[in-house]
Amino acid sequence: MLRFTLRRLLGAIPTLFILLALAFALIRVAPGGPFDSEKQLSPEIQERLNAAYYLDEPLWQQFFRYLGGLVQGDFGPSFAYADYTVSELIATGFPVSLQLGSLAMLFAVIGGISIGTFAALRQNTKADYAVMTVAMTGVSVPSFVVAPLLVLCFAVTFQWFPAGGLGGWQNLVLPVTALALPQIAYIARLTRASMIEVLRTDYIRTARAQGLRQSTIVLQHALKPAMLPVVSYLGPATAAIITGSVVVEQIFGLPGLGRFFVQGALNRDYTLVMGVVVFYGVLIILFNFIVDLAYRWLDPRVEL
Repeated sequence: MLRFTLRRLLGAIPTLFILLALAFALIRVAPGGPFDSEKQLSPEIQERLNAAYYLDEPLWQQFFRYLGGLVQGDFGPSFAYADYTVSELIATGFPVSLQLGSLAMLFAVIGGISIGTFAALRQNTKADYAVMTVAMTGVSVPSFVVAPLLVLCFAVTFQWFPAGGLGGWQNLVLPVTALALPQIAYIARLTRASMIEVLRTDYIRTARAQGLRQSTIVLQHALKPAMLPVVSYLGPATAAIITGSVVVEQIFGLPGLGRFFVQGALNRDYTLVMGVVVFYGVLIILFNFIVDLAYRWLDPRVEL
């Protein structure tokens, strides 16, 4: 286990380096700069600002300067948000994104596994076809389409929930639903396919021959091994649902990390964009590592 952990951690270093290099290059290829605004600055002020933030140095030197600060845990100051460091902005926005993503993922796991198991137990029936048709629709329709429809239906027409903002639990219902619906569809399809395969194995036939009830067979014998493909998907899906709330946070006006990322990209706030990319990159690696460890618990036959 220790060797496995060290190998994964060492393998994450070149991955993060490539991610940093690509993000660093792409944000600077985009036209404009952090100090471009409607009010034109004089050349003297522009030069002083560039010198203060080391933007007058060659790109390779800026990159390694940023890496040096990153190794020390310093994400640098924000160009667009005066008197704030990138670390402070991440600490402000991430709890909102984490709460939103965690609730959406919990809703997606419970709903997707339940729907997928229901469809698998009724394979090739009308109920199975209906559930999978709905799931396929959920896969095809992105969250940035679902979110405005939810606002139009449940906030504007019926006025059951607020259209946006951060407040009580009512404010989270629509954004959580918009994030969770596509993931419910994916998890339902994975659960159905895996459950059908497990239900055809010899030990499940033996359990049926012993006279065990269907609910006991599913819950105690079939569900756990059927979760392996689902768990494989949950690692990147959890990271994606937390990091993919960018558009949803914009639509519902939530002050999460995704909103900071969008504003940072629009304002060419180099350090803020890089800080969010690094933070999310570490999160994705961490989630995938946790998923790999969960394999052993789900199926003892899996070797490290």
